[in-house]
Amino acid sequence: MSRSAPPPAVDAFIRIRGAREHNLRSVDADLPRHALTVFTGVSGSGKSSLAFATLYAEAQRRYFESVAPYARRLIHQIGAPRVAEITGLPPAVSLEQRRAAPGSRSSVGTVTLLSNSLRMLYSRAGEYPPGAARLDSDAFSPNTAAGACPACHGLGRIHDTTEELLVPDPSLTIREGAVAAWPGAWQGKNLRDVLDALGYDVDRPWRELSAEDRRWILFTDEQPVVTVHPVRDAGRIQRPYQGTYTGARRYVLKTYSDTRSPALRARAERFLTASGCPECGGERLRPEARAVTFAGRPIAELAALPLTALAEVLEAARGRAPEGGPAAALTTDLLARIAPVAELGLGYLSLDRSSPTLSAGELQRLRLATQLRSGLFGVVYVLDEPSAGLHPADTEALLGVLDRLKEAGNTVCVVEHHLDVVRHADWLVEVGPGAGEHGGRVLHCGPPDGLAEVPGSATGRFLFARDPLPERTVRVPRGTLPLSGAHRNNLRGTAVEFPLGVLTAVTGVSGSGKSTLVGGVLAETVAARLAAGDPDCPVARLVEVDQKPIGRTPRSNLATYTGLFDVVRRIFAAAPESRARGYRAGRFSFNVPGGRCEHCQGEGFVAVELLFLPSTYAPCPECAGARYNPETLEVRHAGLDVSEVLGLTVEAAGEFFADVPAAARSLRALREIGLGYLRLGQPATELSGGEAQRIKLATELQRTRREPTLYLLDEPTTGLHPADVEVLVGRLHGLVDAGHTVVVVEHDMTVAAGADWVIDLGPGGGAEGGRVVACGPPAEVAAGAGRTAPHLARALG
Repeated sequence: MSRSAPPPAVDAFIRIRGAREHNLRSVDADLPRHALTVFTGVSGSGKSSLAFATLYAEAQRRYFESVAPYARRLIHQIGAPRVAEITGLPPAVSLEQRRAAPGSRSSVGTVTLLSNSLRMLYSRAGEYPPGAARLDSDAFSPNTAAGACPACHGLGRIHDTTEELLVPDPSLTIREGAVAAWPGAWQGKNLRDVLDALGYDVDRPWRELSAEDRRWILFTDEQPVVTVHPVRDAGRIQRPYQGTYTGARRYVLKTYSDTRSPALRARAERFLTASGCPECGGERLRPEARAVTFAGRPIAELAALPLTALAEVLEAARGRAPEGGPAAALTTDLLARIAPVAELGLGYLSLDRSSPTLSAGELQRLRLATQLRSGLFGVVYVLDEPSAGLHPADTEALLGVLDRLKEAGNTVCVVEHHLDVVRHADWLVEVGPGAGEHGGRVLHCGPPDGLAEVPGSATGRFLFARDPLPERTVRVPRGTLPLSGAHRNNLRGTAVEFPLGVLTAVTGVSGSGKSTLVGGVLAETVAARLAAGDPDCPVARLVEVDQKPIGRTPRSNLATYTGLFDVVRRIFAAAPESRARGYRAGRFSFNVPGGRCEHCQGEGFVAVELLFLPSTYAPCPECAGARYNPETLEVRHAGLDVSEVLGLTVEAAGEFFADVPAAARSLRALREIGLGYLRLGQPATELSGGEAQRIKLATELQRTRREPTLYLLDEPTTGLHPADVEVLVGRLHGLVDAGHTVVVVEHDMTVAAGADWVIDLGPGGGAEGGRVVACGPPAEVAAGAGRTAPHLARALG
């Protein structure tokens, strides 16, 4: 009897050979399995290219290859990562900081699947009214036909509008645009022409129309069809057509509920009022579901509790439940699912908290907590800065979660800048030494201690024997901007004074109320005073720099947002070849027909539908991603066509356009804020929230302003290496030196330590926050109480 050969030994490493994605220079890296590996390096060095665009992308490609012939056919369209070979690669799970646009029905409960367990608890162990039939778990969901309140369709709110909102200026005529809620361009003109054809006076001021006519124009649900005879423009023939009228209220409500465009939805929302549903009282469910209770409370009440408070209710109920019964089993399951979410510092969230109101960091940590309950082992987890938006006091819990994923038999790879996470790694990969074309090399791949011996390491300078911050004299405020009685979310009558002419850092644990205070109350208060022309307002301008995307499709990019692309198009239109052919600046726009590639309509990418998998983008097969047709690309400036110019990095473009003042100024502002590695045509969909925020800041910095301005920034260091943080803080101090006031919401203690004034909120998150724990110069706050104080003291050295 012959014996089979022993199985080959499994390689203890994932071995990457010849990775060339983006700026990677054919790099090699060996990553230990069943370990915590951290990828670090300055912003734009290529660490995400190695971790996500190479390691995870290859795992995804192999998955597609294994599932079905249809998926294998799509591999050619999606493309494989540019890497010579990867061996020892298990299946991979990616947890990125995606800023997708979740719908209004998406919530903390749906993201974590906690809502499913809570609905099951009410279905199986709820207290029903006498004689009531037991309900299925779907009856407790506002997102199903079986559970949603029929009046508000499960939204909890009723939207409507008023004449004052639809017609803000009644002195205007309909032709002059009195009905502000109507769409612009041809659609709005069509509605005016239809009204004219129906016999309504579109040239009389709105206030002079009869009440009956005004009511019909705005609120009718009728949709009459009439023949429209357009007014003829000179030299242009317009034939009669059949036009359909839609009332302003009907148009606004339909746009708000049906559009997929965030811009159109936001515009429609300006003309709407929202009030609690009178049928369900905002609980979003049918009466029979609202009548069922658990622990004496309806499901909507439990879903509105912070998770820490919900856990207390469930713990008490479990103690009273019969052992072995459904209540005991389901409460135990819920408590086990809540624990990792609370451990990651998110216990202040409630199950009914809407997903669009969460930060990218909060969403990623919710998904990370869910993975702990998945029971997966033997996979590679690739995470994108899980510490983003996390207070230093909560970092220890994050490290515990990462360790548990590793101890379950998984390999954990993390792209990270937070030094506490870097120190905790089993294995460290630093990519650099610089950004863009100055990076792309693996400087170190091994245990973290070995980084101390690597010359030119940007991370090593901060990781080992970092010098204390140089002593500096904090600025003296030239006045204050007081706020009192702030009531919003968890702010309960909070009173605070923001000093003027200094750099102020607002700190506190996640959920303590920082963004509500600064981006909500302070911003709206100052905006209202400026709009009212308040002569006592101490600032002349308000600039809010948030992390919202600069665009939501690949068509939006760095050059279009900053206005730099207008300069580029004018330069190409002035080229001799353009003048000979009669090309104008519009020829070099990829947003209009003429010079663009019509197969992809100037996007450079085409959407690839994957049936049951998320859609992805692939380079256009006609233009290979160039965006333009061949004739347009024949026009060159200094040896480059317009597509090649869009492919330049900001740093390279600075040299290319050195003799063009309008372009050089914009590029210099981007470079000085640490964005020299970005490509001019880099799609907005590829930019992180931190990069989008810094692009907005650079756009503002290139404008020369003299009037005193209040700048509000929400965690501007997100996604930044400590070396890049130094550059950014220098620019913020430059704004203050120019006579402006800067307020930043920040978790990075080096930023707080370098500020002139610190306002610390807390002491906890959610209901335990919303109060001013301490305020004053950094040294004073560091010497006080609160969860921020010891970490600020450590940063001060």
